[in-house]
Amino acid sequence: IVPFYERCGGDASARPEGMSGLAVWDDARSRLVLARDRGGEKPLFWANVRGEVRFASEIQALLAFPDQPRRVNRKALSLYRALGYVPAPYTMFEGIHKLPPASALIAEGGRTEIRPYWSPAAAADRPPRVSFENLEELRETLLRAVRRELMSDVPLGIFTSGGLDSSILVAAAARAMPGDKIHTFAVRFTEPGYDESEYAEAVTHDIASVHHVVTADDESLGRALEVVSGALAEPLGDPAVLPTWLLAEAAREHVKVILWGEGADELFGGYPTYLGHKFADRWQRLPRGLRSFARWVVDRWPTSTGKMTLEFMLKQFLGGAELPWLDRQLTWLGANAIEREVIAELDAKLEGFPHDDPLNRVMWFDFLTYLPDDLLVKVDRATMLASVEARAPFLDREVMELVLPLPSRLKVQGFTTKAILKEAARGLVPDRVIDRQKRGLSVPVARWLNTGLASLADRLLDTPLLAEHRARRRNHARRLWPQLMLALWAERWDVSID
Repeated sequence: IVPFYERCGGDASARPEGMSGLAVWDDARSRLVLARDRGGEKPLFWANVRGEVRFASEIQALLAFPDQPRRVNRKALSLYRALGYVPAPYTMFEGIHKLPPASALIAEGGRTEIRPYWSPAAAADRPPRVSFENLEELRETLLRAVRRELMSDVPLGIFTSGGLDSSILVAAAARAMPGDKIHTFAVRFTEPGYDESEYAEAVTHDIASVHHVVTADDESLGRALEVVSGALAEPLGDPAVLPTWLLAEAAREHVKVILWGEGADELFGGYPTYLGHKFADRWQRLPRGLRSFARWVVDRWPTSTGKMTLEFMLKQFLGGAELPWLDRQLTWLGANAIEREVIAELDAKLEGFPHDDPLNRVMWFDFLTYLPDDLLVKVDRATMLASVEARAPFLDREVMELVLPLPSRLKVQGFTTKAILKEAARGLVPDRVIDRQKRGLSVPVARWLNTGLASLADRLLDTPLLAEHRARRRNHARRLWPQLMLALWAERWDVSID
């Protein structure tokens, strides 16, 4: 980094590959350069108090200054209540900022400037280079990305769910490290319908990895909740941070670096919501009376607390199918009441991206918001709390620049998500993995709010949603959990959110 800086000055921030949060102090020029990696894997926070620029990888370090205000940022609070996370450049504390991904901050001569050094919009606007008839470049690019992330002076492992993304990482690592024993880690839920550990274990049989299974029951998840909620200086409404921490805690006994499959869903179109957007236009063309009757029938379907049940998905779809695309996406992600200025600010993040592929714009939106400000926060905070380093090969620059321009028809075909990734994976991973329906890492929050967390929810939540959830008239877990995390955060840091 230092030789790059000596040669390129402030432009050196564009040179590192992979994840990084870096700071360079140029004593001769009295210049400070801060930079954050392209995908947003690592955090970087900063504040300017009376002309003094302070920076850290954790908000707590900035709060240690006695003159740092602890006032809640009302804009960030509004965004969190809508989304369940706080998007950059905001934090929940007034005066403390997140440096956005792919950006550099230069403080010199009493001025502070933030500028991007890499543009996902420019990458998305390039002509696509791969297709179903030309998959070799995609396959080789993914293999190279994994090989780069395997460079390590310490033991390394892979979090696996038995799904496509993590299975590709396992297979690619096995090719790059023939004969080496690879450690793999999977979570086993005791809640019926949530456990996928048997699929994860089946994948490891093909490479004979050293496989570790971590049990996530109410007791261990409760322990994780206590650790995570007590440590995070910003609320995060994603309950998957709890099993992620349990995995990281178990992994640190064996490895110091973990590969993780984050980024693949946003780049390749892996979420069920993308199918929902695809079919929403067709739904709106149906006669109004038929649509009203369908909503009447589905609303009377008994509410389930299971994981991604048909009842839950149908109710989610009908709840947002007739809204504009961004309102629809936020509704399906479990957002609460959304202010119009919030919608406008989020929509502005897509400035510079092409307009000719509406479904791709949804994926790009998730890539710019949900991925760096929710999913990567979840992984970074959980692994750092356990002193383990997590790496995301799908966020390799070469991968991102190859996949961002691909048309959505290569990603979502019929009822098939990640279509081109699945075809590229054939021969690398077993067909049974490629053809299995995506489930995702989630926590039985719906049932937990009515049982083990009932007293905590009663104490901290004041909303009619809780009573409706308790009565099983509607599954409000996606809306109640972020509210509970916000209340715990406010209690922990002694701030007012009224």
